Amino acid sequence: MKKNQCKFVCCIFVGPMSEHTLEYFLDKGTIQRKDAADIEWYHAANSKSKLTEALQGSAQMIEADVLLRGQDPKVPIMAHPPDNDSDITLQDFLKEVVKSDKGIKLDFKSLAAVSPSMTLLEEVRDQLQGPVWINADILPGPRGTATPLDPHVFLQEVAQKSENDVLSLGWTTGWDVDADNPGYSWEMVHQMEELCRSLKQPVTFPVRAALLHVSFSQFQWLLKQSDRYSLTVWTGKYDVLTVEDLLLYRQNFSKTRIYYDLLESQIKQFKGLPGYT
Repeated sequence: MKKNQCKFVCCIFVGPMSEHTLEYFLDKGTIQRKDAADIEWYHAANSKSKLTEALQGSAQMIEADVLLRGQDPKVPIMAHPPDNDSDITLQDFLKEVVKSDKGIKLDFKSLAAVSPSMTLLEEVRDQLQGPVWINADILPGPRGTATPLDPHVFLQEVAQKSENDVLSLGWTTGWDVDADNPGYSWEMVHQMEELCRSLKQPVTFPVRAALLHVSFSQFQWLLKQSDRYSLTVWTGKYDVLTVEDLLLYRQNFSKTRIYYDLLESQIKQFKGLPGYT
């Protein structure tokens, strides 16, 4: 995901579980309709200054990356590889977040960081006001070269400790501007659904926007398997994206079940397309 940018995306009051986050911000009055594209995200709040900026800004949701510090004390910190140190720990991050009504998305880059992080999260559960999203890439995806977090170990660590959270479960992916880029295969979505079938939480699947035009049937099937499921559409900084390709998803899925995590220029273009509404 892109770093240091505000991006737009789209937990338990009324309606399907996939509307959990929307219900919270609708109740707060920070959005006016159940449309996931109306929620603003702040990404990579991996330093004290970035977190302060996020807390003072307009974004409803704050995303940050979590890994174990590379040196003693080896505690969970907010950092994105290749960084292995930071001026803010997860504990300090949470101490600031509980003072606000914003939601958070913790993006785990290290399996070793998950267990101690969930313990820290439990300590402030009753103080957190906004939605909590727990994110990790747990399966290999199209052109994925990074090693995904072990899905069984990750889910064992988080599932029992995050009953009211949104689980954001994705595939590792890659992009080659000079080659044909395959979409998400049937095997990939079937494997993911098998892992998520017995979960109780809402689950959102982060999916790469540039690969969606060849993956519509797969995700149409996946969302039909449970009303707990949704998509979070994101884009890589150097991906070649035809924004018009996303209209098929906008027009065929509920606006409460597909979130758009795009560059500001792309979301503006998307919202201006004929057929967006």
